[in-house]
Amino acid sequence: MAAATITILSCSKEKKEALKTKEDTKINGIYTLQPYDSNKSTLSQSKKQQIKDSMQYLYDKEFATNKFSGAVLVAQNGEIIYEKYDGMSDFKNKKTIDQNTPLHIASVSKVLTATATLLLIDSKKIQLDQKVNTILPDFPYEDITIRTLLNHRTGLRNYSYFVDKKEIWNKRDTLQNSDLIPIINKHNIQLEFKTGTRFSYCNTNYAILALIIEKITKMDYRTAMKKLIFKPLDMKNTFVFDMKKNGDTCSNSYKGNYIQYPLNHLDDIYGDKNIYSTVRDLLKFDMATYNPSFLNKNLLKEVYKGYSYESRGTRNYGLGIRLLEWEDGKQLFYHNGWWHGSTSAYVTMKKEKATLICISNKYTRKTYYMKLATGLFGDYPFHIRKKGEALLE
Repeated sequence: MAAATITILSCSKEKKEALKTKEDTKINGIYTLQPYDSNKSTLSQSKKQQIKDSMQYLYDKEFATNKFSGAVLVAQNGEIIYEKYDGMSDFKNKKTIDQNTPLHIASVSKVLTATATLLLIDSKKIQLDQKVNTILPDFPYEDITIRTLLNHRTGLRNYSYFVDKKEIWNKRDTLQNSDLIPIINKHNIQLEFKTGTRFSYCNTNYAILALIIEKITKMDYRTAMKKLIFKPLDMKNTFVFDMKKNGDTCSNSYKGNYIQYPLNHLDDIYGDKNIYSTVRDLLKFDMATYNPSFLNKNLLKEVYKGYSYESRGTRNYGLGIRLLEWEDGKQLFYHNGWWHGSTSAYVTMKKEKATLICISNKYTRKTYYMKLATGLFGDYPFHIRKKGEALLE
C-alpha cells in the first residue's frame, strides 16, 4: 500500500463556533480538551518531500522487511506528511488495517490517563500534591500523592506481579481496577522503596489514577475519557477496551509468527493500558496540547520537566510523558508502549510541532524506531541513514 498524500485534519466549522472559551467546555465543572486547528505545515515542499522519502526508506528497510502490521504517521503542525498502513487487525478473517482501525496503544494510554488527571487538577477538583488517601480513603500508603503516581516515584509494586501468586488471585477471574486496593490491604502488599526516593516505572500507578478519575468525575473511567478527551477532539475511533463488550470484536494482537495472543485475567485493567486508537486520532490529541487553553502555564511547566535525572541526555520522566534532555536545553518528549503483541510509540516535538506515531498489533520493537525520524525536523542525535550514504538531510 503506497504512502498517503499529505493531509490536514481540521475540526468542523460547527465545532469551532461551539468552542468559544475554556469555560464553555466544562462538564460538571471539569475542563475538557479543545481541538487545535493549526495552519498548514511550515515546512517547504522540498523538505516535506525529503521527509516522505526518508520515511519510506525507513519503512522499507526496517518495517516492511519484518512484515509489519499496524500504522505509521508523521505530521508537522497538524499536517500529515507521511502515513502508512499495513497488515491486518484480524488475520483469520482477513480484516485489513486502515486509517479507521483502532489498535491497542498499550502504555501510550498513560499519556491520555495523565491528561485526564491534569484536567482535574486544572479544574481545581484535586491538587497535584494531594495525598491519594484523601481521595481514596482505603488506600494504605500515607505519602503517595497525585504527582508521585504521575511520575512513577511511589514505590508501588506492579499489580501484574503480586496478583500472579495463586494465593492472592485466581487467574480464572478477570481482575478489575476496583480489586487492587482491597488486594493490597488484605495481603499487606508493601512498597518496594520509600515514596519519592527514586523512579520505578509501574503500571499500578496509572491503574490507581483511573480510580481517582472515576471518584472525582463520578463517571466510570471509560465514560470520563470519552467525555473529557475523545468526544471533544472528535476521536471517533478511540475507546477504552471493555472485555465483555469488545473482547470478540476489537483488533487482535499477535506474535511474530501470527499466533494470536489470548486475552487473560489482566486484560480488563485500564488507566495504564487498554485504550484503542488510531494514528490520526492520536494526532488530534497531540495538536490539542498546543491549544492555548490546554492547561495553565504553571501546570504545564510541571508536566514537561524531568523528575528522575540520571544525567543529561538519558531517559527521564515527567508527568505522564517520557523525555530526553541535552546540555544545550533541547528536549524530546515521547512515550512507548507494549502489551501482549501490541507495541506503540508516540513522539511529540514541541518546538518543531512535529508528531511521530507508530502502532503495531504484531510484536516488534521496530515501533520504537520512530525517534530516528526526529533528526529530519531538527538537530537531534537520531537519524535515518541510507547504507553507504550520508545522513538524509
